[in-house]
Amino acid sequence: MKNLLITGGCGFIGSNLLLHLHEKYPDYQLLNLDKLTYAADPKHLSGIDSSERYTFLQADISNFSQVADIFKNYDIEGVIHLAAESHVDNSIESPDEFVHTNVNGTFNMLKAVYLNWMDAPGQTKKGYEHRRFHHVSTDEVYGSLGETGLFTESTPYAPNSPYSATKAASDMLVRSYFHTYGLNTVITNCSNNFGPRQHTEKLIPVIIRKAVAEEPIPIYGDGSNVRDWLYVRDHCTALDLSFHKGIAGETYNIGGDNEMSNNRVAKYVCDILDELQPRKNGRSYNELIAFVKDRPGHDWRYAIDSTKINNDLGWRTLEKFEENLAETIKYYI
Repeated sequence: MKNLLITGGCGFIGSNLLLHLHEKYPDYQLLNLDKLTYAADPKHLSGIDSSERYTFLQADISNFSQVADIFKNYDIEGVIHLAAESHVDNSIESPDEFVHTNVNGTFNMLKAVYLNWMDAPGQTKKGYEHRRFHHVSTDEVYGSLGETGLFTESTPYAPNSPYSATKAASDMLVRSYFHTYGLNTVITNCSNNFGPRQHTEKLIPVIIRKAVAEEPIPIYGDGSNVRDWLYVRDHCTALDLSFHKGIAGETYNIGGDNEMSNNRVAKYVCDILDELQPRKNGRSYNELIAFVKDRPGHDWRYAIDSTKINNDLGWRTLEKFEENLAETIKYYI
């Protein structure tokens, strides 16, 4: 049975990925390393937490001895590394936490993998040739786009927030371990995810939470900022393909091909809520939208070109944004 380690598995994307992998790969032993910060919830794994093929390991990737113990106690054959601090607002208030987890934590994971899988630079242990470290990152490392253009795998890095800067740094560490040490790595950079199990601090859950509470729905600036929205379950299929079929040392951009402004997203959510759970006063939830002071250094537009993963790995989104958004709203209700 193959031991696959998922870091950050009690978080949003990690929990959805674990559920996907558990259903698809009955011969995998899934190990979930999670510190259980405020953004994690073990209840996300309620569907598999009693499975003999699932093991929860509470540990902090920023503590190398804890990480080393896991590799000592388990024969880890693959790592999909998602554990990270990810909320931009929090990175502005407490950037040190993001450096601690995203940079130092990723380095600890790479160090443990190298020490366990390789004898020396360029010398993988016999029988370990197919073991892989998959680093999950963000499109925010590329900075901000104007009205046109798309992020590709060759777009220069230009992070604009402490969060994106620490993710860019972690990407570079992973890249260095491939080029210097010959470690089998893959990097994926995704656009904005949405779906079940996302923490309520993120945009779509905030809109839902505020709306049903009959509170003002806060939208930064004038709401014109544009994001490419990716359904989390589509993202999980892309991660699955990248981990199993991606070329060592390569980066794959994963986007939803679904650009829209924050204003449009808020309207979509409010319109669906109007149908699913009408207000008692009969008015639209759209009336609750309120513009607030913009975030410092707020990137204006993100958009991903997924051509590489489409062509090389055969991945496609299911392109059901409104249906997926409705299912997401029902989950939070």
